[in-house]
Order: sequence, then C-alpha cells, then structure tokens
Amino acid sequence: MEANFKWDGHTHSSFCRHGSSAAMEEYVEQALRLGFERYTISEHPPLPAGWVDNEPLMRELAMEDHELAEYFLAVEQAKAKYAGKLEVTVGLEMDYLHGRTDYSDEIVRRFGSRIEDAVVSVHFLPGFGGMRCLDFTPADFRDGLLSVYGAMEKVVDAYYDHVELAIRWAAGLSMRKRLGHVNLIEKFRDALPPLDEAQMNDRLHRLIPLLKECGVGIDVNTAGMRVATCGKPYVPKWFLARCQEEGIPCVFGSDSHKPEDVGKGWNWFIERVDEV
Repeated sequence: MEANFKWDGHTHSSFCRHGSSAAMEEYVEQALRLGFERYTISEHPPLPAGWVDNEPLMRELAMEDHELAEYFLAVEQAKAKYAGKLEVTVGLEMDYLHGRTDYSDEIVRRFGSRIEDAVVSVHFLPGFGGMRCLDFTPADFRDGLLSVYGAMEKVVDAYYDHVELAIRWAAGLSMRKRLGHVNLIEKFRDALPPLDEAQMNDRLHRLIPLLKECGVGIDVNTAGMRVATCGKPYVPKWFLARCQEEGIPCVFGSDSHKPEDVGKGWNWFIERVDEV
C-alpha cells in the first residue's frame, strides 16, 4: 500500500466526455463523505488529431487542447477549497501513445510542474484502419482487433507489449506515476473468446521487475467490478500481493466517471492489502 491513509488515486470529472456532467465538486464532496484523505483527479488529456479514425468516438475520448488550462485551474481551485479537509491532488490519466509519445511529452513540458499524479494507461492498440480502442465495445474489439490479430492470444501479447512500453515511457516522468488498470484487456472477457490465464499470468509476472526498475506504481483499479462483462478488479489479488512484497507503490483507484462511483471497491482493496 502506498500510504497509511485513505486515498482514491484514479478519478474523473465533468471534463470527461464519456462520463458524467456532474460538477467536479460533487465528486470531491462524495470523497469527503466517505472519509477519504487524499483524492486524485486524473482526467484524460487531449489526443492527437485523428488518433482514432472514428470522429464521434474521438469526441468522447478526451478533452480538447484548449480545455487543458481550464482543467488544471479547476482542480487547483478544488485543491485550495478543500485544503485542511481533503487533500485534492492534480493528475492526468495519460495514454501511452504508440509512435506519438512526443505528443504526451509536449503536454508534460507545458504542464508538468502542475501535475502531482500521472496514471499511465494503455487504451489503444494498432488494429484495423489504425489505432483502435480496446475498451470501447465487444463488437468493436472483434472488428478492429481480433479480426486483425487472428487470436485472443495474439491480442493479449500485443497489449502487454504496449504495457511494457508504457512503463518504460512513464519512467521518465518526474511526478508520482503508476500504471493504470493493468488488466484492462479483461474488460470484455465474458463477451469474447476465452483468455489464456497462464499466458496473462506469465506476462504479469514479467511486469513486476520492470515496474520496480522504472519506479512506476500500480493503480489498483476496481472499475472492472462494475462492468457486466468483467465482474472483477483489473488487478489480480496475487499480483497486488507480489507488488507489495517488492515495494511497488499500490494505490487504490475507483476510476469513477460519476460521483456515486467514487470510492467503490475500497473495501475489496483494503481487505487484500491487510492480508499481506
């Protein structure tokens, strides 16, 4: 566990186009009601133009570049407003952009001094027609990824290859950083061909020394528990235990996209942490 206090380290806000329009304050108030002591707002930053060849989807994925300064100001205002009651930290959920890490590097260059927490995630893989979103819908996964790779095992290997690259990219960040929802590939597990558990466990084992070497923590993301096709956290119990044993920071993340989801899964997290 990263700290001996109650911390939700992965949350979203009204700046999220695929989340709730509820005011940022509603999320923070919910965290306060639940007794959290630290609350990280980690919104999706802009993506390169045409990153996904689907204009309606692109509009949902992330904020526009011109909104970044407004976002940082809003979080900093919340930080000041709740000082002494709840530590609000300024974060971003930064995608690993394969072949375009320069785009993310530029965001860090412009705003890095204001970012306290970076959640580095893999949401995209090369697929049919370019980059494809691996957590959009099961049908899109089949059409955009499975049709190209030919087998789930090949998609899984591609995913963890990109996770390893994401960890290496995150190593260069100066703020607190952690890998977002390491097993996001499981989101549609009940709607797609079966996953090879031995393959996934092998790839997860290989991540542990890399995380330690690169100084990257783990977002213990419980959002999968709220997804009908997954029904489980995106971090396996054994993997959490091994990361703790290796001294890798493990930070709970509700990945809330609406105020009522703030803190959901905390009990699962704290029970597993206490077992180690």
